Amino acid sequence: MKIIPSKRIEKLSSAIFTEMANRIKDLIKKGIDIIDLGIGSPDRPPDPELIKELIEAVKKPEVYGYPSFQGNDQFKQAIADWYQFRFGVQIDPSHGEVLVLMGSQDGLAHLAQGFVDDGDIVLVPDPGYPIYSGSVHLAGGTLYPMPLLQENDFLPDFSNIPKEVLQKAKLMILNYPSNPMSAVAPIDFFQEVVALAKQYDIIVAHDMAYSELSFDGYRPHSFLEVEGAKEVGIEFNSLSKSFNLAGVRVGYVVGNAEIINPLMMIKSNIDFGVFEAVQILATKALQRDIQSPNQSYKVYQERRDVLVDGLNQLGWKMDKPKATMFVWAPIPKGWTSYRFAIELLDKTGVVVIPGDAFGIHGEGYVRIGLVQEIKRLKEAIQRIEASGIF
Repeated sequence: MKIIPSKRIEKLSSAIFTEMANRIKDLIKKGIDIIDLGIGSPDRPPDPELIKELIEAVKKPEVYGYPSFQGNDQFKQAIADWYQFRFGVQIDPSHGEVLVLMGSQDGLAHLAQGFVDDGDIVLVPDPGYPIYSGSVHLAGGTLYPMPLLQENDFLPDFSNIPKEVLQKAKLMILNYPSNPMSAVAPIDFFQEVVALAKQYDIIVAHDMAYSELSFDGYRPHSFLEVEGAKEVGIEFNSLSKSFNLAGVRVGYVVGNAEIINPLMMIKSNIDFGVFEAVQILATKALQRDIQSPNQSYKVYQERRDVLVDGLNQLGWKMDKPKATMFVWAPIPKGWTSYRFAIELLDKTGVVVIPGDAFGIHGEGYVRIGLVQEIKRLKEAIQRIEASGIF
């Protein structure tokens, strides 16, 4: 029997990530010590009090039934309270303005299927997190990549998008603070987004998974802070990065109930929601954060300073990001992103991700994760210095 996957599967961009993973396995088999700065997952455990909360929650017999796929009322109210506390944004969970998800990627992966028919245009960031483009391919939509260039502070230039594209566009996906560029967006940019969305009837989906990993006193803005934003859009967030809970898979989307509803309908046909014990844990995490804001960002800020200062001293020049757990580093002239990442891995055992894994405008960069302890980051700097690449 001949097995033929769908053409949509062929468009999913996993090739570079798979190749890097296979190369890493081969080097480990040869006894090479790998310093993996390619992953985008927290390397530290959650607060011990949150672990205790989960332990107590899983002891409750009532949590083992099917949960509500919309999320339990306590968690949804905690999300609304946290949004009011953190951004001054009012969210009404009783009228469909909150949907609990198995991590923000869960919602982002399925959102396009609720709005996009074959051939419909979706505006996506380039570079961008791969699921943005992948979700559009799976829904049968047509991608219109928005170049994110350093000269524009990695913000899309809407004036360069043809009017006929804007008129046909159904959905725009944005992400600030961003993965992979670690770029941030000022409030006036979101005001421009809302005005554009209203002018052309474009739904806006903003991914804000890194909202709480920001440095040097900078505090990222919610898209929903802008007047009129809730009329045109929604915002995804996650507890994975902020609370070191990546493995339990819990996130949410807030905003316009009419936009959330098709996603809810899709989710109701796919799964039965997030494990009730995890929702109890997530409720406590947000409630504690209101009482005493979590300090996870301090770990990444210290790592950022050690890594960027050390690499700059070697001659590998890069800026310090204001947010996220990544550094978006330009590579030396004469290299492609792919060849540079492979050479770095082979010569030093240090893993970074080629920028073109995130879109064609990622060429010329690599993404470096701040996902190792400072001792290992210093060792990575020493290996790169000894390699002679710089």
